Amino acid sequence: MIYVDADACPVKAEVERVATRHKIKVAMVSNGGIRPSPNPLIESVIVAEGPDEADKWIAESCGAGDVVVTSDIPLAARAVEAGALVLKHNGEPLTQSNVTQALATRDLMQDIRAADPFHQGRGKSFSKADRSRFLDTLERLVRQAAARA
Repeated sequence: MIYVDADACPVKAEVERVATRHKIKVAMVSNGGIRPSPNPLIESVIVAEGPDEADKWIAESCGAGDVVVTSDIPLAARAVEAGALVLKHNGEPLTQSNVTQALATRDLMQDIRAADPFHQGRGKSFSKADRSRFLDTLERLVRQAAARA
């Protein structure tokens, strides 16, 4: 199963393409406002309004052999702990060996932004290279998850 934190996900079409090729079910989890796919492998899961409701649902549902697509680092940490393979939208995998550092960096950056009210904090834009890296890594993780199962 592939779980997608879908609210601000720029790679939903890529997930659907890989899932269709491998005949894997996908849960696109959001607070709503996302157009459902006609693809029978893609399930739209609408969670209650509120902060982190989609994250909570994914964290409680995923496990070993699943792939989670998210750029939310706390969700990624919970999914890794549950045994899932985790992939950020830019193609960066999050694992036992790097998720703790990613959490620490996230917390540090949050503190820096809070301390400087004039900090614009704009991240880099999503590029074609990010999309290509995502597709390559997702393909590899899907094969890895299938081998585990």
